[in-house]
Amino acid sequence: MLYNQISIHDRYDLRSPRFQESFRFLARTDLGTLPEGTYPVCPGVTAYVQLYNTSPAEELDLETHRNYFDIQYVVSGEEGVGVIPLAGLKEKTQYNPDRDIQYWQEPEHTGMVVLRPGEYVVLPPDMAHKPRCTLKENCAVRKIVIKVPAEPRN
Repeated sequence: MLYNQISIHDRYDLRSPRFQESFRFLARTDLGTLPEGTYPVCPGVTAYVQLYNTSPAEELDLETHRNYFDIQYVVSGEEGVGVIPLAGLKEKTQYNPDRDIQYWQEPEHTGMVVLRPGEYVVLPPDMAHKPRCTLKENCAVRKIVIKVPAEPRN
């Protein structure tokens, strides 16, 4: 699933070699046993194995990344990921270039993607997202987040 606005649908090439290598990484059969940490996927692309418990959505913030796509893939557990286009959101914090992250105020309505084992979402820089949301009850999650550089087409 890729959720975005039609006005920018052709800004990025999701068939690029970096995305293809990222999906090959996610097809590995050892994701359930990889230790928490960072793994190089290909030049410029990094996978992060994360282990955590979900939290109530109202305790979490919407975030964006200017320089990277997130591919968020759940290995075990389940979580909600709030999603909404960046356009029109009000800043909560200033952009932090060292961490490539900015937080946004919660609007009245957002959408939510539910991720269960084997499911992923591709989140472009133009999409604010709130990962790690509890669905029915707090849940332990093993997730892979792959950071793919956002390289606009020329």
